[in-house]
Amino acid sequence: IDHVDIIRIGTRVPVVLPQRVDDELVEILSLAERVWVNVHVNHPDEITEDMELSIKRLLREGIPVNSQTVLLKNVNDDVSTLKMLFHKLQRIKVRPYYLFHCDPVKGTVHFSTTISKGVKILKELLGYTSPLCIPYYAVDGPGGFGKVQLLPNYIQSSENNVITFANYRGETFQFIDSESPCSKIDKLKNSNFYFH
Repeated sequence: IDHVDIIRIGTRVPVVLPQRVDDELVEILSLAERVWVNVHVNHPDEITEDMELSIKRLLREGIPVNSQTVLLKNVNDDVSTLKMLFHKLQRIKVRPYYLFHCDPVKGTVHFSTTISKGVKILKELLGYTSPLCIPYYAVDGPGGFGKVQLLPNYIQSSENNVITFANYRGETFQFIDSESPCSKIDKLKNSNFYFH
């Protein structure tokens, strides 16, 4: 279909039924050319040898694979679990794409955690692992509002074109917000301005 640019398939099949990703299915998907597979992986234990083989089959045929993860209370809502998951995905050439905040769906509310906890986890991941292993943390707005990306706020203050940032460890530094910051830095150096 000419007006369809990309086909995205969201699935847990490589995780729960990896043998279904057989040669016949992979051939059909590769013929479509513009197919991307987003596999739903929520915990590092879900990455098994069989799952990895199913991913390799897709990648061998040139089918890109991303991952989507749902932040789940008492399942993966800590930095070490998610870091291990995202590193394992990278090792098998699957890009961590989305970390979704758990939708308030009947029957799954007991898996919900707070958005602030999700942002805190993301902030810690951003400081201690490669950006290639960091997905977008997002809330999917109910009723068709779409996905909203959530990020930690690293800007502490902004005054007179000087922005004060705090890094992932809480250390602060300042940056000149200007099209020609070098000339301003030289002037400020003479007036006891220092980067922290």
